[in-house]
Amino acid sequence: MAQKILITDKLQGPEFASEERTRAIDRLRDYAEVEFYAETEFGAEHAEGVVGVLADSVVFSPEFYATARDLRIVARWGVGFEKVDVPRATDCGVIVTVAPVHMVTVAEFAIAQWMAALKRVYTLNRNSHAGSFEIIKTYEAEGSTLGIWGLGRIGQAMAERARPLLGDSGRLLVYDIRPDIDEVAAQYDAEVVDDPRVLFEECDAISLHLSGDDTVVTYDLLCAMKPHASVINPSRGNLVDDEAVNRAIKEERLYYYLVDDPVNQTRAIHKDHPRIICTNHNAGITVESAIRLDECCVEQIIDAVEGRTPRDVLNTDVLDHPRVQGFLK
Repeated sequence: MAQKILITDKLQGPEFASEERTRAIDRLRDYAEVEFYAETEFGAEHAEGVVGVLADSVVFSPEFYATARDLRIVARWGVGFEKVDVPRATDCGVIVTVAPVHMVTVAEFAIAQWMAALKRVYTLNRNSHAGSFEIIKTYEAEGSTLGIWGLGRIGQAMAERARPLLGDSGRLLVYDIRPDIDEVAAQYDAEVVDDPRVLFEECDAISLHLSGDDTVVTYDLLCAMKPHASVINPSRGNLVDDEAVNRAIKEERLYYYLVDDPVNQTRAIHKDHPRIICTNHNAGITVESAIRLDECCVEQIIDAVEGRTPRDVLNTDVLDHPRVQGFLK
């Protein structure tokens, strides 16, 4: 049985087709047969001969890992890994990588949403299309107060871009539990707060840059906001209680909620709300970032196939697994 590399068929779509993508995928053909998949879940029947997977949001079942005896690597096209079953992959001696090459992309998206919120772009557009041409209050970034909850790689990229826009009179407040927060914040002339509630009380806009599945923004926090302020969530929809933010905006406790998630599941409550702006997981995807994602994942797969440790290994414990030790040089 010839070895195979499975690639999400989303990389066959025309929207982000590029010469760079074609060249990257062609490189993989030097190592194994390339097959594009459309499945939403991998089972045992998909495992035979598979040495690597360039994965999107497909679910990896225990049966797939148990049967995929040749599998060396699952390379995630992005940074989400909830459906990969990382513990199972580690137990089976399979490397899981992520591709954190979109920090600038998400930071720019958050900056764009911050500006759109301050300038009330979405309201002005809606009003104009509805035949209302009145002038409404908008705000300047310079001299305002911006809060960033989560000062990891993306949060830092946003802080770097936001600091000049705030000017000398503006404030940048940050909250993070990382032990070196004071040193990191100092690089961006940011003020560290010891409770996220301070962000909601003092900021004209708050941008969330967190990982995890927990809901951390509650109705109580939203009620602490200034009525003209907005919450920007380019990270994960589950970080914010959807019913709470919908209620809080209707009660005029904040102005906009901007979330990079579609209007479905728990966010279906937001459908047609004029001040809740939902985008379809697009914050990290540009023409440029898609090329970086392609090239990063392909390089990770080639490294694993050639016996090298790839970059950005998520489950670093797997490197000590006897199976991985057997193919790493």
